[in-house]
Amino acid sequence: MSKAKAETASSEQTIEQLQARYRELNTKKIQAETNLKNATDHLTGLKEEARQKFGTDDVAELRKKLDAMKAENEEKRKNYQAQLDQIESDLSGVEKKFAAADVSEDASGEET
Repeated sequence: MSKAKAETASSEQTIEQLQARYRELNTKKIQAETNLKNATDHLTGLKEEARQKFGTDDVAELRKKLDAMKAENEEKRKNYQAQLDQIESDLSGVEKKFAAADVSEDASGEET
């Protein structure tokens, strides 16, 4: 509470001041209740969405599922990288064979 409000609260107030304080506090109460209802509604919606998508709204279970998804994605990423590495390696081998074939054709062509 601010110093001015603390002084007002501790000193005698007129009925008008008390009514103004009540209205201010009542407005804050209504805003808090509205915020709570909105947050509760939003949470309920998110829980329903989680149940539909993942079969549960339990946070611990959702974390386990997320960890499993991350592990699966990491495994897929590693496999993809290994496949690309293999393709590059195979391509490099093919390029070397063609380069060697070109050199030997040039060499045999010069001799004749």
